[in-house]
Amino acid sequence: MSHNSRRHFIKNLAAGTLAGAFASTAQAQTMLTPREMEGPYYPIIPQKDQDADLTQVAGKSGVAQGTHIEIAGQVFDHEGHTVEDVTLDLWQANAFGKYHHPHDTSEAPIDEHFQAWAIIQSGKQGRFRFKTVFPGAYPLNASSQRTPHIHLKASKLGYDTLLTQLYFPDHPLNHKDGLFKRKSTQEQALMTVKRTERENHYLFNLVIQKIPL
Repeated sequence: MSHNSRRHFIKNLAAGTLAGAFASTAQAQTMLTPREMEGPYYPIIPQKDQDADLTQVAGKSGVAQGTHIEIAGQVFDHEGHTVEDVTLDLWQANAFGKYHHPHDTSEAPIDEHFQAWAIIQSGKQGRFRFKTVFPGAYPLNASSQRTPHIHLKASKLGYDTLLTQLYFPDHPLNHKDGLFKRKSTQEQALMTVKRTERENHYLFNLVIQKIPL
């Protein structure tokens, strides 16, 4: 992606002008998005580039390896109201299943052109959108892997902070993944992104709890 294309993508994110980026929501989901553990690889290395396009690092000419995907959605509260200005903290493994974290000592390669971490805000009508790569599975031990997932933390003053993970539909590792299997069928559905008619484009809505006054 050229630098001009990257700027155009980010501009569209802010303005919300990309046609078809968000699906209309006739009835808001009211069940809270299930919580999940943070995991051991929350980013600890400071980085200046934390925008919504994780497929390229500012100042570098290359692009991230792997399948590029887009995820769009909205943030709601438990009463079905959209919530603007929610901070969404996102991090994940690269396409090879490697986290950009000093404690990830696997032999999988680091992708220097993958941003790996983003901090974005929900905008008008609680909408958000980001571009990334399909995360690779990474080994837990010699006999098992974690299914591909994206970590997400949603926070705003006056709301309970939500820590969760996004999963992908019909991935063959889902039914083998310990954390995914612990969830009920309904919870799994709430944590799984939905395909759209566009290739490599997904939708995911969040529901967070408003703190009573």
